[in-house]
Amino acid sequence: MLRRTFFQQTLTGSALLAQSASTPGAPAPILPKALKAGDTIGLITPSSYVSDPDELAFAKRFCEFFGLKWKMGRSVGQRYGYLAGTAQQRVDDLHAMFADREVQGIICIRGGYGSAQMLDQLDYGLIRSNPKVFLGYSDITALHVAIGQKTGLVTFHGPVSLSHLTEWSQQHLRAALFGHAPIGAVTNPPEANPLRAGHTLRTVRGGKARGALAGGNLTLLSTTLGTPYGVETAGKILLMEDIGEDIYRIDRMFTQLKLAGKLQAAAGIVVGECKDCPPPGHDSAYSLGEVIDYLLGDLKIPVLYGLSFGHTIDQVTLPLGVMATLDADQQVLTVEGPATREQEVRR
Repeated sequence: MLRRTFFQQTLTGSALLAQSASTPGAPAPILPKALKAGDTIGLITPSSYVSDPDELAFAKRFCEFFGLKWKMGRSVGQRYGYLAGTAQQRVDDLHAMFADREVQGIICIRGGYGSAQMLDQLDYGLIRSNPKVFLGYSDITALHVAIGQKTGLVTFHGPVSLSHLTEWSQQHLRAALFGHAPIGAVTNPPEANPLRAGHTLRTVRGGKARGALAGGNLTLLSTTLGTPYGVETAGKILLMEDIGEDIYRIDRMFTQLKLAGKLQAAAGIVVGECKDCPPPGHDSAYSLGEVIDYLLGDLKIPVLYGLSFGHTIDQVTLPLGVMATLDADQQVLTVEGPATREQEVRR
């Protein structure tokens, strides 16, 4: 991605279903409480700054549209070079939102760059003891991977509050964050012109696979390799997507993951649309599809390319850490387990 641009959950009901997503040595999955109208959302900027008051107003409106109240992190609106405050300030905001009992969920206002700087300063015990909905994508991938692997908390790869959501995206967001039932089958939205599809969905290698969902932005997955926060892919359905990258960069990142054994270890792979790869005006000897076929096509696992998640206007929200089945032949990803649990009824 171009950088310019507590609480131990009782293992009954939905928690038992979630436990099947765990891998040996990993913490058992913890489901956050589902959101409901009237809940308070913590808005934070763990990566790039958002200082434009109109954009901050848009972020508030995002919450209000879904019937939610909002609370801004202390460093929101600050600018520290290209970042939304120092690493410590951004860590403090994240900790404050997880610790705040009035906050039922946390939504990142935007991605950009910088969340990886926070990983070695996070209090993972605090996060584990206060499980909440955590939503974002792009640079937020670093937080998704680290939080998921260090705490077991199911987090959500989906829109930030500055995302421009289509009605299709809104429906999937509501189903993921406000519902209790498994999301079920996920494929791309209906096409207005089936002859010239707006969302290309293609089977690179057929077959079925089952595993917990993991991954996110390709750049963050590759740049955190070799650290204590690198993605664990063994037996997982690995999600990868990016935006604005030259094809040789995509090649380089796939190759890095492949040399590290991360691609081969996965049960299956889903590549997103990868918008503007290559960027407009950038020539490439190969197309994105050719590189995907060349580097992923010889893997002995199912591979699907073009699912509408990540940097795309029609954006599905996917719960990371939840069991799913990939049917690459039918071009469907089915999320099997619940991603949230019901809130307790106060009497």
